[in-house]
Amino acid sequence: QVRLVESGGGLVQAGGSLRLSCAASGRTFSIDAMGWYRQAPGKQRELVATISGGGSTNYADSVQGRFTISRDNAKNSVYLQMNSLKPEDTAVYYCWSRSTYYHYWGQGTQVTVSS
Repeated sequence: QVRLVESGGGLVQAGGSLRLSCAASGRTFSIDAMGWYRQAPGKQRELVATISGGGSTNYADSVQGRFTISRDNAKNSVYLQMNSLKPEDTAVYYCWSRSTYYHYWGQGTQVTVSS
């Protein structure tokens, strides 16, 4: 099993920045890709950004150029730097990781962007 714990959410004004962190524990040697998803009220969970074990990244079109994903394999952690935040970025952000056979999710952290 892998446990994911997020931190860094909060309330920010439009145009501001936040940095989310996610620390993995447990069978971390099995992890390949890591990333972030988000779910806004009344909407489906959607991909925000992912990063492979080798560092290849993938972003949703809506955050491309504003958000940056990174990871520290030595710390079993993944980060999401969010700049130029918009009210439509308001959502619960979930850390995600993948091993050969399983997907793991964190408990989520709320990000609220006021206009």
